[in-house]
Amino acid sequence: MNTPNSLQFKIKLFADGANLGEILKLNSNPSINGFTTNPTLMRKSGIKDYSEFASEVLRQVTDKPVSFEVFADDTQEMIEQAKEIASWGNNVYVKIPALKTTGRSNEMVVEELTSQGIKVNITAVMTTERVREFSKVLNPDVPSCVSIFAGRIADTGRDPIPIVEESISILRKNQKAEVIWASPRELLNVIQADSIGCHIITATSDILKKIDKIGYDLDRFSLDTVQMFFQDARDSGYRI
Repeated sequence: MNTPNSLQFKIKLFADGANLGEILKLNSNPSINGFTTNPTLMRKSGIKDYSEFASEVLRQVTDKPVSFEVFADDTQEMIEQAKEIASWGNNVYVKIPALKTTGRSNEMVVEELTSQGIKVNITAVMTTERVREFSKVLNPDVPSCVSIFAGRIADTGRDPIPIVEESISILRKNQKAEVIWASPRELLNVIQADSIGCHIITATSDILKKIDKIGYDLDRFSLDTVQMFFQDARDSGYRI
């Protein structure tokens, strides 16, 4: 698999998912720089025991960052869950939702955790105002990530690029903070994120499978497509 780093891209590629087999396979690929997951992906994968799944992942993934998310909604409970998750490994980042389910900011949670040296990945961020808010409470001595959900921003008809660019600018003074282009919708997003200097992009297996198509000859791609249509029509036994 040709991946962005092997194609001289600067952006780091994190695999996003909750399939243990896929994670362990991708861990052996030097172009995959880290891993992220979330409760929704874990539920879809049929994960029943959160800590057991994390333990299995971290037994094999020891030198690449892995993000696991809290699922509490109360401030204190969120902090306690985060402390427990952080204790699972030195390469663990704790995903903290930007907001509580009530719409209130988790700024206080992030401030408390990073003051204790816990690495966080602030997730589901969609506005630069929110990025600016969190930039004020992140500990500049502790590694952190801010995940801009660019794909979901695009789902609203907005161009996410200016938002990601401004987020990078806001966090530039914090040497330990990295911006993640999260929830990409297509392979083009990898190119876009790299071109604006985004630090990291997450990618699900659907996007990772298309990585080999970067720079693929378009005439060849056209022929591949025509041949696919022809073969599918033939295999279906269609008649006119």
